[in-house]
Amino acid sequence: MEKTILVIGTYDTKDEELAYVCDTIRAQGGGVVSMDVSVLGDPSEPTDISKHDVTAAAGSSIQAAIDTGDENEAMQIMARGAALLTGKLHAEGKIDGMIVLGGTMGTDLALDCAQALPMGVPRYVVSTVSFSPLIPAERLSPDIQMILWAGGLYGLNSVCKSSLSQAAGAVLGAACAVEPPVADRPVIGMTSLGSSCLKYMKLLRDPLQERGFEVAVFHATGMGGMAFEALARQGYFAAVMDFALPELGNLMVGSVVNSGSDRLTNAGARGVPQIVAPGCTDLIDFAGWQEIPAAYADRPFHAHNRLIKSSALDGEERRALIRDIAARLKDAKGPVHFLMPTGGVEEWDKEGDAAHDPEALADMVDEVGKAIPPLAHSMLDCHINDEAFAEAALQVLDGWIAEGVVKGL
Repeated sequence: MEKTILVIGTYDTKDEELAYVCDTIRAQGGGVVSMDVSVLGDPSEPTDISKHDVTAAAGSSIQAAIDTGDENEAMQIMARGAALLTGKLHAEGKIDGMIVLGGTMGTDLALDCAQALPMGVPRYVVSTVSFSPLIPAERLSPDIQMILWAGGLYGLNSVCKSSLSQAAGAVLGAACAVEPPVADRPVIGMTSLGSSCLKYMKLLRDPLQERGFEVAVFHATGMGGMAFEALARQGYFAAVMDFALPELGNLMVGSVVNSGSDRLTNAGARGVPQIVAPGCTDLIDFAGWQEIPAAYADRPFHAHNRLIKSSALDGEERRALIRDIAARLKDAKGPVHFLMPTGGVEEWDKEGDAAHDPEALADMVDEVGKAIPPLAHSMLDCHINDEAFAEAALQVLDGWIAEGVVKGL
């Protein structure tokens, strides 16, 4: 079965490169829908979706975009229209994947278009700033793939053909091979941080499967939290066990290891039942290449590997983080139950271990008692990795199943 790829770009300035991508996809047996997001110029040949179609989708016009007198404002109009059309084309079954070419302007637009597609739809961005720290976690989407557009700033050449041909083949191959997620069983979305730092998933996975659920565990190191939130936003989960929240602490202190400002909000906005715990909220994760700010340089420190290193939050910072968690949960449209393991919130938060700070942990526990009510909550006399914690989580879930709040098979 032929797969059709949406090819997006500014056909006035990158006509030759975009045509090369379209031809490569067709040569491999794929179909193409072309979308022009130019503002000033015109393509050498008409595209399937014109720049006028794009601005109309955004409730505007090319002339209005030109009249802004600002390239950024004009391209944001194009981005709104392109994203809306991308989602519509997929919903109508007209495309099976997406590829966008661009510099910073085109990449900005590409990220919006990628967000418009559900998980399981391949999306490829060929960009002069691929993998750059210019791109924040909250702008990324599940399934997004990127390749550096080497030698692609101006004109088609043998160097950039290497990138473009790989990208064209990759997006078409992905569209042919992908097995999109199908929720044939209700799915529990769970967050964790590795399996040595947080171990509850080893205790919970089998019992949850025995109850008829599929369990999807997300690694809360920025990108994992982003993917978790994207699926929660789509209403993919029957319930969530959001037990690893270091990304919120990272966001609070300015670490790049975060998943965006909407962390811990999307399940609640969709009314998805949430069991929440403050796993790893004692630690701050920094990128291995990122200098630890002076304010945290004298804290307990752990170099996990060359990509990530951790410092620690003090008692007042933990209190602030608990207040932030409470604020994010208070507007949830579905039930919330907060579990506070008073014996520690990650493996190294135990007596004698490097991250154990009993005074800061006591501050966290005290703030939970102040900030979390009136949300349902349980103070648990155990460590987060103890069997008692997993049993408490299952007890909450079983109660919701009995009440019909969480639907099983």
